[in-house]
Amino acid sequence: MRETAVFEVRDHTEALRPRPAVQQTCDPVACRYCGIYTLCLPLGLERSDMSLLESIVRRKAIFKRGQLFFRPGQRFDYIYAIRSGSVKSYLCTEDGRTQITGFHIAGELLGLSALAARRYTCEARALETTSVCMVDAAQFEELAQEIPSLQYQMLTIMSKQIRHDEELMLLLGKRSAAEKLAGYLVGLSKRYAARNYSPTEFHLSMSRGDIGNYLGISEETVCRILGRFRDEKLITTHRRHIRLHDIKRLSAMADGDCTGYSDARSSKMRTAPAIPAG
Repeated sequence: MRETAVFEVRDHTEALRPRPAVQQTCDPVACRYCGIYTLCLPLGLERSDMSLLESIVRRKAIFKRGQLFFRPGQRFDYIYAIRSGSVKSYLCTEDGRTQITGFHIAGELLGLSALAARRYTCEARALETTSVCMVDAAQFEELAQEIPSLQYQMLTIMSKQIRHDEELMLLLGKRSAAEKLAGYLVGLSKRYAARNYSPTEFHLSMSRGDIGNYLGISEETVCRILGRFRDEKLITTHRRHIRLHDIKRLSAMADGDCTGYSDARSSKMRTAPAIPAG
Protein backbone atom coordinates (compact mmCIF):
# COMPACT_ATOMS: atom_id res chain seq x y z
CA MET A 1 0.00 0.00 0.00
CA ARG A 2 1.26 3.45 -0.87
CA GLU A 3 2.07 6.11 1.68
CA THR A 4 1.16 9.73 1.21
CA ALA A 5 1.34 12.95 3.15
CA VAL A 6 -1.88 14.13 4.72
CA PHE A 7 -2.83 17.69 3.80
CA GLU A 8 -4.63 20.22 5.96
CA VAL A 9 -6.74 22.93 4.37
CA ARG A 10 -6.28 26.17 6.28
CA ASP A 11 -8.32 28.35 3.94
CA HIS A 12 -10.05 27.85 0.61
CA THR A 13 -7.65 30.30 -1.07
CA GLU A 14 -4.54 28.86 0.49
CA ALA A 15 -2.55 26.06 -1.12
CA LEU A 16 -2.70 22.68 0.55
CA ARG A 17 0.29 22.25 2.82
CA PRO A 18 1.79 18.87 3.74
CA ARG A 19 1.80 17.97 7.40
CA PRO A 20 4.87 16.26 8.87
CA ALA A 21 3.02 13.08 9.73
CA VAL A 22 2.85 10.37 7.09
CA GLN A 23 -0.16 8.08 6.96
CA GLN A 24 -1.26 5.24 4.74
CA THR A 25 -3.70 5.88 1.95
CA CYS A 26 -7.31 4.90 2.31
CA ASP A 27 -7.72 1.12 2.35
CA PRO A 28 -10.73 -0.06 0.32
CA VAL A 29 -11.74 -2.61 2.95
CA ALA A 30 -11.55 -0.17 5.86
CA CYS A 31 -13.31 2.45 3.71
CA ARG A 32 -16.00 0.17 2.28
CA TYR A 33 -18.67 2.60 3.45
CA CYS A 34 -16.96 5.62 1.90
CA GLY A 35 -18.82 7.34 -0.92
CA ILE A 36 -16.05 6.74 -3.46
CA TYR A 37 -15.55 3.06 -2.75
CA THR A 38 -19.27 2.40 -2.88
CA LEU A 39 -18.85 3.13 -6.57
CA CYS A 40 -16.85 -0.05 -7.08
CA LEU A 41 -17.07 -2.53 -4.22
CA PRO A 42 -20.76 -3.49 -4.67
CA LEU A 43 -20.03 -4.22 -8.33
CA GLY A 44 -17.25 -6.69 -7.61
CA LEU A 45 -14.61 -4.93 -9.69
CA GLU A 46 -11.18 -6.44 -10.09
CA ARG A 47 -8.36 -5.26 -7.86
CA SER A 48 -6.74 -3.60 -10.88
CA ASP A 49 -9.85 -1.47 -11.39
CA MET A 50 -9.83 -0.49 -7.74
CA SER A 51 -6.19 0.51 -8.08
CA LEU A 52 -7.18 2.80 -10.94
CA LEU A 53 -9.79 4.36 -8.70
CA GLU A 54 -7.21 4.88 -5.96
CA SER A 55 -4.91 6.62 -8.43
CA ILE A 56 -7.26 9.58 -8.87
CA VAL A 57 -7.65 10.27 -5.14
CA ARG A 58 -5.23 13.15 -5.40
CA ARG A 59 -4.88 14.00 -1.76
CA LYS A 60 -6.50 13.68 1.59
CA ALA A 61 -7.41 16.87 3.36
CA ILE A 62 -8.69 18.03 6.71
CA PHE A 63 -11.08 20.97 6.94
CA LYS A 64 -11.57 22.62 10.30
CA ARG A 65 -14.98 23.71 11.54
CA GLY A 66 -16.29 26.64 9.49
CA GLN A 67 -13.81 26.28 6.64
CA LEU A 68 -15.11 26.62 3.11
CA PHE A 69 -14.98 23.84 0.52
CA PHE A 70 -16.26 25.83 -2.46
CA ARG A 71 -18.49 28.72 -3.53
CA PRO A 72 -21.12 29.06 -6.30
CA GLY A 73 -19.52 29.65 -9.68
CA GLN A 74 -16.17 28.22 -8.66
CA ARG A 75 -14.71 25.76 -11.15
CA PHE A 76 -15.61 22.13 -10.53
CA ASP A 77 -12.26 20.56 -9.71
CA TYR A 78 -13.01 17.92 -7.10
CA ILE A 79 -15.60 15.52 -5.84
CA TYR A 80 -15.23 15.26 -2.08
CA ALA A 81 -15.72 11.91 -0.34
CA ILE A 82 -16.33 12.61 3.34
CA ARG A 83 -14.31 10.21 5.49
CA SER A 84 -15.28 11.66 8.86
CA GLY A 85 -17.08 14.73 10.11
CA SER A 86 -19.93 16.55 8.39
CA VAL A 87 -20.62 19.42 5.99
CA LYS A 88 -23.52 21.75 5.29
CA SER A 89 -24.35 23.14 1.85
CA TYR A 90 -26.35 26.32 1.40
CA LEU A 91 -27.29 29.19 -0.89
CA CYS A 92 -27.15 32.90 -0.12
CA THR A 93 -29.74 35.28 -1.55
CA GLU A 94 -28.96 38.77 -2.79
CA ASP A 95 -30.48 40.29 0.33
CA GLY A 96 -28.13 38.31 2.55
CA ARG A 97 -30.42 35.49 3.64
CA THR A 98 -29.17 31.92 3.80
CA GLN A 99 -31.03 28.76 2.84
CA ILE A 100 -29.46 25.48 3.88
CA THR A 101 -29.86 22.87 1.16
CA GLY A 102 -28.29 19.84 2.76
CA PHE A 103 -26.26 18.21 5.50
CA HIS A 104 -23.64 15.69 4.39
CA ILE A 105 -22.20 13.01 6.67
CA ALA A 106 -19.30 10.55 6.60
CA GLY A 107 -19.45 8.18 3.65
CA GLU A 108 -21.31 10.60 1.38
CA LEU A 109 -20.15 12.53 -1.67
CA LEU A 110 -20.07 16.31 -1.92
CA GLY A 111 -20.07 18.41 -5.08
CA LEU A 112 -21.98 16.15 -7.48
CA SER A 113 -24.46 18.90 -8.35
CA ALA A 114 -21.64 20.63 -10.25
CA LEU A 115 -21.32 17.85 -12.82
CA ALA A 116 -23.62 19.43 -15.41
CA ALA A 117 -22.58 23.08 -15.25
CA ARG A 118 -18.90 22.34 -14.46
CA ARG A 119 -19.25 24.93 -11.70
CA TYR A 120 -20.23 24.50 -8.08
CA THR A 121 -23.81 25.60 -7.52
CA CYS A 122 -23.75 26.28 -3.76
CA GLU A 123 -21.45 26.95 -0.83
CA ALA A 124 -20.25 24.19 1.47
CA ARG A 125 -18.64 24.51 4.90
CA ALA A 126 -17.40 22.02 7.47
CA LEU A 127 -19.68 21.71 10.50
CA GLU A 128 -16.83 20.16 12.49
CA THR A 129 -13.32 18.92 11.82
CA THR A 130 -13.87 16.95 8.62
CA SER A 131 -11.57 14.59 6.75
CA VAL A 132 -12.13 14.09 3.03
CA CYS A 133 -10.68 12.38 0.01
CA MET A 134 -10.44 14.86 -2.87
CA VAL A 135 -11.11 13.14 -6.17
CA ASP A 136 -10.03 14.86 -9.37
CA ALA A 137 -13.29 15.40 -11.27
CA ALA A 138 -11.81 15.34 -14.78
CA GLN A 139 -9.81 12.18 -14.16
CA PHE A 140 -12.82 10.53 -12.56
CA GLU A 141 -14.86 11.12 -15.71
CA GLU A 142 -12.08 9.63 -17.81
CA LEU A 143 -11.96 6.60 -15.54
CA ALA A 144 -15.74 6.19 -15.80
CA GLN A 145 -15.31 5.83 -19.57
CA GLU A 146 -12.83 3.01 -18.98
CA ILE A 147 -15.06 1.28 -16.42
CA PRO A 148 -18.69 1.52 -17.65
CA SER A 149 -20.06 0.05 -14.43
CA LEU A 150 -18.90 3.21 -12.65
CA GLN A 151 -21.26 5.23 -14.82
CA TYR A 152 -24.17 3.04 -13.72
CA GLN A 153 -23.23 3.28 -10.07
CA MET A 154 -22.90 7.07 -10.35
CA LEU A 155 -26.40 7.19 -11.84
CA THR A 156 -27.62 5.11 -8.91
CA ILE A 157 -26.09 7.53 -6.41
CA MET A 158 -27.58 10.53 -8.18
CA SER A 159 -30.95 8.79 -8.43
CA LYS A 160 -30.93 8.31 -4.66
CA GLN A 161 -30.17 12.02 -4.27
CA ILE A 162 -33.14 12.91 -6.48
CA ARG A 163 -35.35 10.63 -4.40
CA HIS A 164 -34.07 12.27 -1.23
CA ASP A 165 -34.89 15.70 -2.66
CA GLU A 166 -38.40 14.53 -3.55
CA GLU A 167 -38.94 13.23 -0.03
CA LEU A 168 -37.68 16.52 1.35
CA MET A 169 -40.16 18.46 -0.79
CA LEU A 170 -42.96 16.29 0.58
CA LEU A 171 -41.69 16.73 4.12
CA LEU A 172 -41.55 20.50 3.79
CA GLY A 173 -44.81 20.83 1.91
CA LYS A 174 -47.73 19.66 4.02
CA ARG A 175 -46.24 18.44 7.27
CA SER A 176 -46.51 19.94 10.72
CA ALA A 177 -43.35 21.11 12.48
CA ALA A 178 -43.31 17.96 14.65
CA GLU A 179 -43.69 15.73 11.59
CA LYS A 180 -40.86 17.57 9.83
CA LEU A 181 -38.48 17.14 12.75
CA ALA A 182 -39.44 13.49 13.26
CA GLY A 183 -38.84 12.86 9.56
CA TYR A 184 -35.47 14.60 9.73
CA LEU A 185 -34.32 12.44 12.66
CA VAL A 186 -35.55 9.24 11.01
CA GLY A 187 -33.81 10.21 7.78
CA LEU A 188 -30.52 10.78 9.61
CA SER A 189 -30.96 7.42 11.33
CA LYS A 190 -31.29 5.65 7.97
CA ARG A 191 -28.29 7.44 6.51
CA TYR A 192 -26.08 6.55 9.46
CA ALA A 193 -27.28 2.93 9.33
CA ALA A 194 -26.35 2.78 5.63
CA ARG A 195 -22.80 3.79 6.58
CA ASN A 196 -22.60 1.12 9.31
CA TYR A 197 -22.98 3.62 12.14
CA SER A 198 -25.50 3.32 14.95
CA PRO A 199 -29.00 4.19 13.71
CA THR A 200 -30.18 5.14 17.20
CA GLU A 201 -27.33 7.18 18.66
CA PHE A 202 -25.37 9.90 16.88
CA HIS A 203 -24.00 13.43 17.06
CA LEU A 204 -26.01 16.35 15.69
CA SER A 205 -23.17 18.49 14.36
CA MET A 206 -25.64 21.01 12.97
CA SER A 207 -27.10 23.68 15.26
CA ARG A 208 -30.77 23.89 16.18
CA GLY A 209 -30.90 27.05 14.07
CA ASP A 210 -29.47 25.24 11.04
CA ILE A 211 -31.97 22.41 11.44
CA GLY A 212 -34.79 24.94 11.60
CA ASN A 213 -33.50 26.74 8.50
CA TYR A 214 -33.33 23.46 6.60
CA LEU A 215 -36.84 22.39 7.62
CA GLY A 216 -38.45 25.80 7.29
CA ILE A 217 -39.28 26.25 10.99
CA SER A 218 -37.89 28.52 13.67
CA GLU A 219 -35.05 27.60 16.01
CA GLU A 220 -37.40 28.07 18.97
CA THR A 221 -39.83 25.57 17.46
CA VAL A 222 -37.04 23.04 16.95
CA CYS A 223 -36.03 23.39 20.62
CA ARG A 224 -39.63 23.13 21.82
CA ILE A 225 -40.41 20.02 19.79
CA LEU A 226 -37.20 18.30 20.87
CA GLY A 227 -38.36 19.02 24.43
CA ARG A 228 -41.68 17.36 23.65
CA PHE A 229 -39.92 14.35 22.18
CA ARG A 230 -37.82 14.07 25.34
CA ASP A 231 -40.93 14.31 27.54
CA GLU A 232 -42.54 11.54 25.49
CA LYS A 233 -39.44 9.35 25.94
CA LEU A 234 -38.95 9.26 22.18
CA ILE A 235 -35.41 10.63 22.48
CA THR A 236 -32.80 11.72 24.96
CA THR A 237 -30.28 14.46 24.26
CA HIS A 238 -27.07 15.69 25.83
CA ARG A 239 -25.72 18.82 24.18
CA ARG A 240 -25.60 17.77 20.52
CA HIS A 241 -25.62 14.05 21.20
CA ILE A 242 -28.97 12.36 20.57
CA ARG A 243 -30.37 8.89 21.17
CA LEU A 244 -33.56 7.69 19.49
CA HIS A 245 -35.58 5.39 21.76
CA ASP A 246 -38.65 4.83 19.57
CA ILE A 247 -37.83 4.97 15.87
CA LYS A 248 -41.07 3.20 15.02
CA ARG A 249 -43.17 5.95 16.58
CA LEU A 250 -41.00 8.69 15.10
CA SER A 251 -41.40 7.07 11.67
CA ALA A 252 -45.16 6.94 12.09
CA MET A 253 -45.17 10.59 13.09
CA ALA A 254 -43.03 11.52 10.08
CA ASP A 255 -45.59 9.79 7.84
CA GLY A 256 -48.38 11.87 9.36
CA ASP A 257 -49.72 9.00 11.48
CA CYS A 258 -49.65 10.74 14.85
CA THR A 259 -53.36 10.52 15.67
CA GLY A 260 -54.08 11.77 19.14
CA TYR A 261 -50.52 12.96 19.70
CA SER A 262 -50.94 16.51 18.45
CA ASP A 263 -54.47 16.98 19.81
CA ALA A 264 -53.60 15.71 23.27
CA ARG A 265 -50.66 18.08 23.55
CA SER A 266 -51.64 21.04 21.44
CA SER A 267 -52.27 23.25 24.47
CA LYS A 268 -48.86 22.34 25.92
CA MET A 269 -47.20 23.25 22.66
CA ARG A 270 -48.82 26.68 22.68
CA THR A 271 -47.82 27.52 26.22
CA ALA A 272 -44.60 25.64 26.90
CA PRO A 273 -41.45 27.80 27.02
CA ALA A 274 -38.72 27.22 24.45
CA ILE A 275 -36.19 24.56 25.43
CA PRO A 276 -32.60 25.81 25.18
CA ALA A 277 -30.47 24.19 22.48
CA GLY A 278 -28.55 21.20 23.76
